[in-house]
Amino acid sequence: MTTHRTVIHPVPYHSQWASPELVPALLAGTTSATEDPRWPEYGARTPEEYAWWSWRLCGMACLRMALEFWRHSTPTAMELATECLDAGAYVRHAEGLHGLIYAPFAAYAERRWGLSAESRPDLPREEIPALIGAGRLVLLSVHPSIRDADPEPPQRGGHLVLAVGVTPDHVVIHNPSGLPGHSQEFAHVEWRRLDRVYAGRGVVLGQHRE
Repeated sequence: MTTHRTVIHPVPYHSQWASPELVPALLAGTTSATEDPRWPEYGARTPEEYAWWSWRLCGMACLRMALEFWRHSTPTAMELATECLDAGAYVRHAEGLHGLIYAPFAAYAERRWGLSAESRPDLPREEIPALIGAGRLVLLSVHPSIRDADPEPPQRGGHLVLAVGVTPDHVVIHNPSGLPGHSQEFAHVEWRRLDRVYAGRGVVLGQHRE
């Protein structure tokens, strides 16, 4: 088995909700997102608009992290979501939202933010260490149960996390819907646990060379 060195990029963390500490109550349903006192920080016009979008914007949380890390820019989640709607990376429909759609999202990230961005509908997890070692950040499609290490998740994919580091035994992630003090920022996920939830696809982000 190939071993690799530990590389962890000091990427700032953003939750997909305005108040990361409320995530357990939001997931449990004991608190509604409309009750989040920090909802205006999201860029939403009303608590109801915030509540609808906040459950769907794991990808925008990942992009916010990358932009703060590389561009020292922190647009609101709603600003980014609106631009991604215009770019075709999200499509609203009667039942909700379709996306994040990788190819138009990657094109948007390059055009709008000057990042290098590659849509990878096939991204073997064996490639992740080399990508991180080369200075990339990687959006990974995983099942949301990555937050609490469900031993038998019902499927792979459905949620996006940002890979910010690797160790010989772990991928290190920022999870937009992670649990505070446990699985939100710099969460170390064993490779064998990743295999249970990872759908084998994602988006690779980097800085364009000058």
